Amino acid sequence: MARGPIVGSNSATDSTLQVDAVGEVSPALHRFRTAQPWISLVVRLVIAGILVAAAIPKLMDIPQSVIAVRAYRLLPEAIVPLVGQMLPVVELLLAAVVLAGLFTRQAAVVWQLMMLGFLIGVIWAWSHGLQIDCGCFGGGGDLAEGETTNYPVHLAERVGFLAMGAFLVAFPRSRFSLDAWMNPKP
Repeated sequence: MARGPIVGSNSATDSTLQVDAVGEVSPALHRFRTAQPWISLVVRLVIAGILVAAAIPKLMDIPQSVIAVRAYRLLPEAIVPLVGQMLPVVELLLAAVVLAGLFTRQAAVVWQLMMLGFLIGVIWAWSHGLQIDCGCFGGGGDLAEGETTNYPVHLAERVGFLAMGAFLVAFPRSRFSLDAWMNPKP
């Protein structure tokens, strides 16, 4: 049978993801399609876990959360307390939505916007020579004299978080999700 590249393939010679003339799926694509909902479930669980791990310590010490936001010296002081107080609430709400698998693609976009904001904050702090504890998982604020922040690790972490969000945007269908229950596929 004649074989051709899958629509959206980067190369006409991509032999791992091909469909034949009658639309039969290659074994590699079949394996991915079988595994993808499970991979998306794992990504959802990891994102929800990160959000909960970030939100709980901040909720337990809201004044410290405000200090962490203030340390970036990025937002106008008038809104710093609001952001410091609301960030853990938003993180916890988003964790619940992601965990439930409800509006997964949209929740992943919100996650990515948050991670992009945090990435910009880290870049801002680094470019301005600030030595701060990011406060991502509680704590936060200016570091003591002589302490330094490992900004490359923080940047790599945020890029990894963005990649997880991108995966869910591209492949939101997952096991044990309210999305699947509300919109079952035949």
